[in-house]
Amino acid sequence: MILKPAEWSPLTASLLADIAAEAGLPAGVLNVVQGYGSEIGDALTSHPDVRRISFTGSVPTAKHIAASAAANLTPLSLELGGKSPLLVFADADLELAVDLAVEQYDNAGQVCLAATRILVEESIADEFTRRFADKAARLTQGDPRDEATDLGPNIHPRQLEKIDGFVRRALADGARAVIGGRRTDEDGQYYPPTLLTDVAQDSEIVQEEVFGPVLTLQTFTDEDEAVRLANDTRFGLAATLATGDHERAERVTERLVAGTVWVNCFFVRDLQAPFGGSRHSGVGREGGTWSFDFYCDLKNTVTAPNGWNDHG
Repeated sequence: MILKPAEWSPLTASLLADIAAEAGLPAGVLNVVQGYGSEIGDALTSHPDVRRISFTGSVPTAKHIAASAAANLTPLSLELGGKSPLLVFADADLELAVDLAVEQYDNAGQVCLAATRILVEESIADEFTRRFADKAARLTQGDPRDEATDLGPNIHPRQLEKIDGFVRRALADGARAVIGGRRTDEDGQYYPPTLLTDVAQDSEIVQEEVFGPVLTLQTFTDEDEAVRLANDTRFGLAATLATGDHERAERVTERLVAGTVWVNCFFVRDLQAPFGGSRHSGVGREGGTWSFDFYCDLKNTVTAPNGWNDHG
């Protein structure tokens, strides 16, 4: 196995290699290679001796890897981006729904599964927005090693500029910032938690993954509209649903295009369960026995029932 981490996050992979060696894993079983994808990544994904490729990252990079792997017909497992919705119905526990929404700022929004599109039933939208803004205002940004910190920094200055560009363009297109929406020179590597309203369904901020602490809020009037808005992106990684109606939960989750759906909770993971996305959010599933389906070749052996002699 060769593990090539993203160049902006090398340390965890190196620590994993150290732990594996200390645990007694034989040399050469787990190999960690550091470097830029444009150099090392191409060499790995195009090599004829590579039997499987599992990639987590962006859609454009996945397309590049798929093209590179095509020459050798190397099988791919892809866990890609998301633009997941959080659907909040009027019958939901409003305090729980607000908590779920604010939780999407975890890890400074750098979570592929984050429900960055908040869809709220129109009749409760004003009250939801007020409570959300009050709770989000109490979040603390700072050193992630400090237990009092709610939001840490974004990973790289280039990513920070990308996040800021998304927000600036959205505001220029008519979006309104309920909270955040503007960084200052004093913010350093931190981007303030941001919630944008008055956004069009076909706008960039609704359709494209930001990968930062930026959420949008839209309203709906009934289940059909909620599902239509939720499914109206090219992604399908996850979805979160807040409702007090069990039958509604079953109806809506069945219609949502998503690899994982959480009802009245978020980020509850069982590593034995299948994980992956639909549409541009990925190809294949990992976790539990689903991982064996990808990493193993199935063999079918057929034996003739009367093909034996009597010599033993």
